[in-house]
Amino acid sequence: MPRSAYNNAYILGISFISALGGYLFGFDFAVIAGALPFLQRQFGLDEYWAGFATGSLALGAILGCLIAGALSDRYGRKRGLLTAAAIFGLSSLAMAFAPVRGIFIASRFMAGIGVGMASMLSPMYIAEISPAHLRGRMVAINQLTVVTGILVTNLVNYSLRNMGEDAWRWMFGLGVVPSALFFAGAWWLPESPRWLVKAGRSDLARTTLEKIGGQAFAQSSLADIQRTTGKNVRISYAAAFQKAALPAVLVGIGLAVFQQLCGINVVFNYTTLIFQSIGVPRDGQLLQTVFIGGVNLLFTLLAMLLVDKIGRKPLMLLGACGLGILYIVVVRMLAVRSSQVSWYLLAAIGTYAMSLAPVTWVLISEIFPNKVRGAATSIAVLSLWTAYFILVFTFPILYRHLQDSTFYIYAGICALGALFIGLKVKETKGKTLEELEEVIIGH
Repeated sequence: MPRSAYNNAYILGISFISALGGYLFGFDFAVIAGALPFLQRQFGLDEYWAGFATGSLALGAILGCLIAGALSDRYGRKRGLLTAAAIFGLSSLAMAFAPVRGIFIASRFMAGIGVGMASMLSPMYIAEISPAHLRGRMVAINQLTVVTGILVTNLVNYSLRNMGEDAWRWMFGLGVVPSALFFAGAWWLPESPRWLVKAGRSDLARTTLEKIGGQAFAQSSLADIQRTTGKNVRISYAAAFQKAALPAVLVGIGLAVFQQLCGINVVFNYTTLIFQSIGVPRDGQLLQTVFIGGVNLLFTLLAMLLVDKIGRKPLMLLGACGLGILYIVVVRMLAVRSSQVSWYLLAAIGTYAMSLAPVTWVLISEIFPNKVRGAATSIAVLSLWTAYFILVFTFPILYRHLQDSTFYIYAGICALGALFIGLKVKETKGKTLEELEEVIIGH
């Protein structure tokens, strides 16, 4: 079918609205970096409590993934996105007004539920709504909004740094604004055609598919979806571990865990701690978060141009190998307390942003069979957030005892990740979700 026949403006519009969940993901992920110095004084956080306060987002996200998997398979992707938006708004206010450490951590756990739901549902929804030739770039929009959320949050944090000891309350409370925009926009979204077919509502699925690509596209897509999707069947998590789907699920889990344990998110979440260790004052620490956010955004845009041209696997290999090398250099720079370490950390951020960060989400949204996509995506993203909690909880403790050598651990993990990608990951660019099902699981 000619690519000019697709309604690109419509596809782009619904992708961007769904991806606002990614913006809020970026907000809750990044806000802790600027707020942590204030929180340490407000609540007396040592390295263990700092790690737990940071990682509590991941614990909530694990629960959010479980909720999203069940909710999206039973009630649809759209209702799941609306629920996530409501949770984002309520948790932002709860964190802002938290009077004691326990309530703050409970509120951040609540924010994590919204993050976990959005981190699963936004890329899955976009993948299910997008034609094959656009899917990589459209799913990468979700990562673009994540990094935009990180950059804007870092800029806001930097601008609020001199507002006094309660500046952190404004940092968290302002999250209610994008939450309201996301909630309003999600009302306009159509339901996923693949979910509609699974729910026995093929007429509505056809209507949405015709808006996307016309009648011929709707007819062929509907036939493919019906061939690979059972009607009115509730899928359990156990189904994702059956023989047919298991290879794809294990690859998804491996990619998700590696994306976190590769270590780059300690640079995002603990920028102030790392630069404090080499004598950079607080204003300089917060300024580094702005630089990191800017580089992250720039290289994510580059990834969107490359993911459907170069392909998924080459970018993943580039990211794993590049990060491993850069970590070794970072250790050398930190050892001599060189200010040049900033450049190498920014290079690491850029490498991650154009490879492992967006492409992992693209692959997770693509590789699972239609019949178990909701459950399998939930399992993979749950694994990702478990790995994230392990990473951010352990870093302050490891950094206290191992100092610069902590990054050698992440370099070793990158070497193992490159091996895994080379052996287990198949290229997915340019294929429909139904074609990928034939390639990956062989039926």
